[in-house]
Amino acid sequence: MAEVTESAVRGGRHRRGGGGAARRAERLAPRFEAAPYIRRRIPNYEILDEEGLELIERNAETVLEEIGVSFVNNPAALELWRGAGADVRGERVHIPRGLARSLCATAPGSFTQHARNPERDVVIGGRGLVLAPVYGPPFIRDLEGGRRYATIADFQKLVKLGYMSKWLHHSGGTVCEPTDIAVNKRHLDMLLAHMTLSDKPFMGSVTEPSRAADSVEMCRLLFGAENVGPKCYMTSLININSPLTFDSVMTGALEVYARAGQACIISPFIVGGAMAPVSVAGTLTQILAEVMAGIAYSQLLKPGAPVIFGAFVTSIDMNSGAPTFGTPEASKILFGAGQLARRMGLPFRSGGGLCGSKVPDAQAAYETANTLQASLLGGVNFMLHACGWLEGGLVSSLEKFVLDADQLGVLHHIAEGIDLSENGQAMDAMREVGPGGHFLGCEHTRNNFRTAFWRTEVFDYRPYETWSEAGQPDSIKLANTRLHRMLDDYVQPEIDPGILESLTDFVAARKASEPDAFG
Repeated sequence: MAEVTESAVRGGRHRRGGGGAARRAERLAPRFEAAPYIRRRIPNYEILDEEGLELIERNAETVLEEIGVSFVNNPAALELWRGAGADVRGERVHIPRGLARSLCATAPGSFTQHARNPERDVVIGGRGLVLAPVYGPPFIRDLEGGRRYATIADFQKLVKLGYMSKWLHHSGGTVCEPTDIAVNKRHLDMLLAHMTLSDKPFMGSVTEPSRAADSVEMCRLLFGAENVGPKCYMTSLININSPLTFDSVMTGALEVYARAGQACIISPFIVGGAMAPVSVAGTLTQILAEVMAGIAYSQLLKPGAPVIFGAFVTSIDMNSGAPTFGTPEASKILFGAGQLARRMGLPFRSGGGLCGSKVPDAQAAYETANTLQASLLGGVNFMLHACGWLEGGLVSSLEKFVLDADQLGVLHHIAEGIDLSENGQAMDAMREVGPGGHFLGCEHTRNNFRTAFWRTEVFDYRPYETWSEAGQPDSIKLANTRLHRMLDDYVQPEIDPGILESLTDFVAARKASEPDAFG
């Protein structure tokens, strides 16, 4: 059976009045539904057999032992590795066969990321799939303003859209880079937006270790210092500088989060053919070696620290050198990496609404659909970039955010599998209708028509004449209308005034403590 979505009425509970006017007002009152994170009832697609998996695992161990990984400008990390039994030569760490995997064994197979609203808590791992929005673009695009540098106002708008999006489970992190705020201070405003404009889970800052520390401190103010550590409240993205290099910024942020008991996505950032071999098997080998080294290091810092096995991979256009998305090679790598993660008993991150198109057009739709479907079938547990990604990750698109977020409902419905209950079998309907009849008016249809089919909140299914009379709106215009309606309906979730004051005071004090830096 399909899961029943939790429905929250915005602006408080409405009494059911006795008159038609009261009922009409209730129907028209702004509402939003927040679907629980996905629990798959369908099998994962497994592209590799046992022999292939063992080959890649053996090759990854060879890479770690013979080639090694670099930990740049981090003497403390080198000492930790040396103490664990690795062969450290300069900044290169050669990890004996089996050591990394044994260290990874203390990482949990799943964990709960807690939200400000407990109804929005998510479990990352197992059969679950958590959907989070686009991450990282410096540019924003919408129908009114075109392509431009993003601002904090754009950032706040995206957080509100994420909060209002039914199928999105997570507020994300850097949904765009607010370039109108100093580089050394913008993380404070971004975190404050996630913490106050939404009550869904969110991500911490990783652009400098001190900013990770600010994230942890703000989390302590929001959730209580005594709770942060025993419980996980943040998930943060630690990218490996592929091939085989851990830079001091990323490892510094990893150290802060791991020691605070907060989750990290250990994720190679790979453009195939440039930062990894052109072959699928070679790329999978490199991914596994890099991820094992990163997760092992997190467990050296704090055994049991929550982590996610990450894989972000694109191919490359060999004519232009530009990254490509939605390709069959990327899907094969995603499927294989999912199998490798499950064999390690770890949550898996990959996928998203990835595309290389400059606008939300047919190219964007095809490439996005290819990646979303591969992510669902490949067993992804945490999907970053699930909506809003455009132009190879350079642009956050407001219209594409709405279009993608709508399509995430398709993933929810496919993941439910097939309802084989008595109601799902519909034998009573077939007996009632019989040969030559129709099912439109039968009892089974009347009982199920509201929930039987997934329904879009964006696409246009009107007859041609009606659509034409309405101005022949295309999908971008439809999405633009939808996003403005969502923003008009937005009501900020309640937050304790004392906590809000503590957060705003902290942000003000941190900003005043150092001069602006835009470099």
